[in-house]
Amino acid sequence: PIYVVRTSMGQKIFHAKEENDCCTRNFCGSLRRFNMKITDNAGTEVIHLIRPCKCASCFCPCCLQELEVQSPPGNTIGYVIQDWHACLPKFSIQNVSKETVLKVVGPCLVCNCCRDVVFEVKTTDESRSVGRISKQWSGLLKEIFTDADNFGIQFPVDLDVKIKAVLMGACFLIDYIFFEKVRDQNERMSVMQ
Repeated sequence: PIYVVRTSMGQKIFHAKEENDCCTRNFCGSLRRFNMKITDNAGTEVIHLIRPCKCASCFCPCCLQELEVQSPPGNTIGYVIQDWHACLPKFSIQNVSKETVLKVVGPCLVCNCCRDVVFEVKTTDESRSVGRISKQWSGLLKEIFTDADNFGIQFPVDLDVKIKAVLMGACFLIDYIFFEKVRDQNERMSVMQ
């Protein structure tokens, strides 16, 4: 897949492209490993995302999803680590030292029927919301007949730019886990499988 990243004003600032082979995409579906290059408008790679292949089951806490974020490529700046929870999708946003700096908490039922699906960006103790990652409702026809999705990310303006990049990586990981079509079916992954 190819993605376009825009500002809230609609300006294109990045393009993202998954590097993968046809077999991996078709046989592993949304659980596939990938490398994703995120380039600026001049075509220079500015962020690199690495996702290893992991199984997906809320009953197997030893194989949770993760994503490494590099910027510039080859220089790790942070990680997105899925946290085990029986009912809620939860992720830790970590810095380069693997210290959790933010949490992302999603809804119990990841369903976007006629409304946005919101993943709250919270403080490490989850006591307060400081932003959000949302899969935006695109309309009935687009939701039914395409795999194209629109996401929005909100975060504090004074947030470290490296952690902003890690949150963007979290958005891609959330898309792959919960909103990517599974193989050739119209199924979606969810917390409750």
